[in-house]
Amino acid sequence: MSNKLYPLLQTINDPADLRLLPRAQLSVLADELRAYVLDSVSKTGGHLSSNLGTVELTVALHYVFNTPEDRLVWDVGHQTYPHKILTGRRDRMSSLRQHGGLSGFPQRTESAHDTFGTAHSSTSISAALGMALAAKIKGQERHAVAIIGDGALTAGMAFEALNNAGVADCNLLVILNDNDMSISPPVGALNRYLAQLMSGQFYAAAKNVGKTVLKGAPPLFELAKRIEEHAKGMVVPATLFEKFGFNYVGPIDGHDLDSLIPTLENIKHLKGPQFLHVVTKKGQGYKLAEADPVAYHGPGKFDPKVGLQKPSTPSKQTFTQVFGDWLCDMAAHDPRLVGITPAMREGSGMVEFEKRFPDRYFDVGIAEQHAVTFAAGLACEGLKPVVAIYSTFLQRAYDQLIHDVAIQNLPVVFALDRAGLVGADGATHAGAYDIPYLRCIPNVSVACPADENECRQLLCSAFEQDHPVAVRYPRGAGAGVAVQSSLAALPFGKGEVKRQGKGVAILAFGTLLYPALEAAKAINATVVNMRWAKPLDTELLLSIANAHEGLVTVEEGALMGGAGSAVLEALNAAGLERPVLQLGLRDEFIEHGDPTKLLALQGLDAAGIQAAVIKRFSTLLASDRPTLKAVA
Repeated sequence: MSNKLYPLLQTINDPADLRLLPRAQLSVLADELRAYVLDSVSKTGGHLSSNLGTVELTVALHYVFNTPEDRLVWDVGHQTYPHKILTGRRDRMSSLRQHGGLSGFPQRTESAHDTFGTAHSSTSISAALGMALAAKIKGQERHAVAIIGDGALTAGMAFEALNNAGVADCNLLVILNDNDMSISPPVGALNRYLAQLMSGQFYAAAKNVGKTVLKGAPPLFELAKRIEEHAKGMVVPATLFEKFGFNYVGPIDGHDLDSLIPTLENIKHLKGPQFLHVVTKKGQGYKLAEADPVAYHGPGKFDPKVGLQKPSTPSKQTFTQVFGDWLCDMAAHDPRLVGITPAMREGSGMVEFEKRFPDRYFDVGIAEQHAVTFAAGLACEGLKPVVAIYSTFLQRAYDQLIHDVAIQNLPVVFALDRAGLVGADGATHAGAYDIPYLRCIPNVSVACPADENECRQLLCSAFEQDHPVAVRYPRGAGAGVAVQSSLAALPFGKGEVKRQGKGVAILAFGTLLYPALEAAKAINATVVNMRWAKPLDTELLLSIANAHEGLVTVEEGALMGGAGSAVLEALNAAGLERPVLQLGLRDEFIEHGDPTKLLALQGLDAAGIQAAVIKRFSTLLASDRPTLKAVA
């Protein structure tokens, strides 16, 4: 990408360079920065709408605050591309979300300006509060700023932090980036003036003097408080945040640098917890993204002049689409079914379900804990809740999963999307831990479909049960197996032999069945589709173990405590000794990159599986056949 197209932006290699610019040049810089974000994301794919909306806010924050000494904590993190570009990573944007390249989220190991790693929602206020209090304890004059989106405020954790921060006696600024509403014309110039006035020293001092004087006359003090709340309430929704102990300022136009910068400069000199309400527009400056911010939330590569185009050839059906179709079909069949999502309607494939069954569709916001206990309450009354949730997000509701669902043995189905590696989103979004964290909970079962059709069948199996069942499936498409339209279920807790060999048997859990089958050809290994991580098909397992001299377990999940561990436990309980090679995700956080490449690096492609089996069981395999052909 030629820097000639961005003459001012190319001079900014650090926020210190930005702070040397005259104010008049900042709008030019913002225009170049927005164009650079669009140009970059169109070439790599990534989050677009949210980043186009934070350009001016990012410029203003780095201009007013002395970053990285002053701490900026960006909630969720998929709004930080402008921040990355202004903090010395401009020329690395071509590597965004690629293996060995820039992360799509803030990452402390990547830059001193990424003060806190964020990718899951609603953590910023807690982290920034910790930083603000640490500065106070250490006697350091330093600002801490949390930038949180309006969607992230639906999570209880954000309100827990606000509740704590309001009485914490430290200098903390929370900025609400509200990109779900528009600024009407009357708010513009008048509100800019009010925001600057309310954030100024005179307003703060006068307010405190008034409180001091009126404290001696409680009825007058209460009257004054009510007058202030109602007066501010006419132009701003101040009352809620002021009840938490914050000084509320706003709302102001988040794309107006002449409003943002003076307001931030005023707030910078105030003491105590401050709350600034900033209104921005998703996709700002790119008309196609403004018109459809959801479609442009996380696009792949595209031509900015043309916009997103439907593929000329139909793509393979994804597991998410399989789930969405099944959900509608099962809902039509069984009126007890209700669907729940924690703010992931599109991502979890529930758009059609909402249209067809609006009274049985519940989007609870970014509130995974509530989603699970809400499902438990529905189940108590005889309904059949299906919680559509990413594997990585169910981690946030682990206590509710145990206490409210499993202990009460309630029939809740968990449709775990994004199980295993997720590619470009990296370690924060990888569904690597669901088998270990689920199978240790009494009453909970875990199904691992090998392909799209089996996913539908196992969802049917899960829905039939009278206890909690999770069905884990990966992002994107699988083997391309045609999906049947029936609602026929597979037998609960039963696997099947997919290939008969001898000597070594490969026990596959989930979609790695297909590379295992490919790997088994050259070594004449038996391959078993286990289907269930819990309950294990112990009858089939012991039969296979008795007929083979070596066993291999394969899973796209954490090795420690995973399905392979379950096999070892079952063999030990039966008093049967067999050498077992466990293949899965190693004990490490796996960075972002192409999923196929990442699986190969973990040794979980066909070639990697074959090589590992030959290495471990070379003597056994060599005695059975003279030569071995490697998988290409």
